Amino acid sequence: MIQKNIRKLVEYGLITGLIEREDKIYTTNRLLELFGLDELEESGETVSMSVEELEGVLKEMLDYACEQGLVEDSIVYRDLFDTKIMGLLTPRPSEVIRTFQEKYARDSKEATDYFYKLSRDTDYIRRYRIEKDQKWTAATKYGDLDITINLSKPEKDPKAIAAAKNAKQSGYPKCLLCRENEGYAGRVNHPARQNHRIIPVTINGSEWGFQYSPYVYYNEHCIVFNSQHIPMKIEHDTFCKLFDFVKQFPHYFVGSNADLPIVGGSILSHDHFQGGCYEFAMAKAPVERIFTVQNFTDVEAGVVKWPMSVIRISHENSDRLVALADLILEKWRSYSDEAVFLFAETDGEPHNTITPIARKRDNKFELDLVLRNNITTKEHPLGVYHPHAKLHHIKKENIGLIEVMGLAVLPARLKEEMERLAEAILTGADIRADEMLAKHADWVEAFLPNYETVNRDNIIDILHKEIGSVFTEVLEDAGVYKRDEKGQAAFDRFLMSL
Repeated sequence: MIQKNIRKLVEYGLITGLIEREDKIYTTNRLLELFGLDELEESGETVSMSVEELEGVLKEMLDYACEQGLVEDSIVYRDLFDTKIMGLLTPRPSEVIRTFQEKYARDSKEATDYFYKLSRDTDYIRRYRIEKDQKWTAATKYGDLDITINLSKPEKDPKAIAAAKNAKQSGYPKCLLCRENEGYAGRVNHPARQNHRIIPVTINGSEWGFQYSPYVYYNEHCIVFNSQHIPMKIEHDTFCKLFDFVKQFPHYFVGSNADLPIVGGSILSHDHFQGGCYEFAMAKAPVERIFTVQNFTDVEAGVVKWPMSVIRISHENSDRLVALADLILEKWRSYSDEAVFLFAETDGEPHNTITPIARKRDNKFELDLVLRNNITTKEHPLGVYHPHAKLHHIKKENIGLIEVMGLAVLPARLKEEMERLAEAILTGADIRADEMLAKHADWVEAFLPNYETVNRDNIIDILHKEIGSVFTEVLEDAGVYKRDEKGQAAFDRFLMSL
């Protein structure tokens, strides 16, 4: 089978355009070398291959590699090896960059379409894993929120966890976003990236890299990162860079995580943005009231109808938005309002920051500024403006850029938990007596009386709807100014201070 699968994989390279006809023999020989084979046996059989077969072909190749002792039979080691396989089909960075730039000269969307397809065809984005993610929308008073249970990140097995613990600690690459990841072989505690390519872009006069996320939480989920390993920082240049990117790729939105722990993203050590070709619920949400700022009466400004505290500003000239954003950020950094437990700093530790998102809508530039605060208390040790403890059975993790915009990225554990919970509800089992499900008991007891009929036909829809309601509460908890009269009056006090 390995002989046939080598032929099939070479055919895959041809049909996807990863390799040309002139590369066929060369690629075949590289694969033979990888598997320790001296020759390609003669076969009169015609080999066909489709994109959908890639997962199966790679699985059989990995099985063979494990049998031959080329790799350990563990998900981590198998991922390292199949990335090495696909790296042999992936064009060199210079080829990818040249093709991207040629297409960009004609149309920016043509260029990103090419690069996104390449990132999927090289298996850097593992389509067959992404398809396993559970996704649905939940109708709420703030619009249709996106919910996903993330199943595309493989769980490490005990053997790999032990190996990672004992592995030599390396500072190369410094993090998962650094340019040095391109082509890197990986190790047990760092993913392989032989099939990973980066497009260099100049943003606001500095060198950055453009790539796609291997986990694509939404359409064309891209990452734009500083070529230097420097920390996240929300400042004047951040707004300039966001708009510079949007001008170069007007069909994409782009945003930045906040620059403080708890309210920031998972990688605060490397300055980066996230963007893509997708309209989130927050972008669709209307402005519910407008306001004006002295010296900026030409800028459209308003408060967005959203569970978090969002200011939306719009203008044909992005420089005007940058200037107003600077004013708002500067004011917010030092703004406190004890009446609503809002403190800019405690014991010298700053708490206020902003999550900014830029886009172009029609002929105007638009900037959403989400006000954030990361203060903690004994009652809320993970954050006052963070999902509160009663919601941790569904979502405990930080609320970063993606969640802020209305997409819940939920942990993989919920797949099995919801399946078991559905069965427990239908059979009348004691949920509190089940160690896995006990944390959901209060939640179930609260929502179940709202439904006259609960059966196998509607139980999953009910759970999906209720998870959507929990995510709404998660966002409301993360909102600095609450959606009640007191909270909105306090929001208006801040706006009047500008």
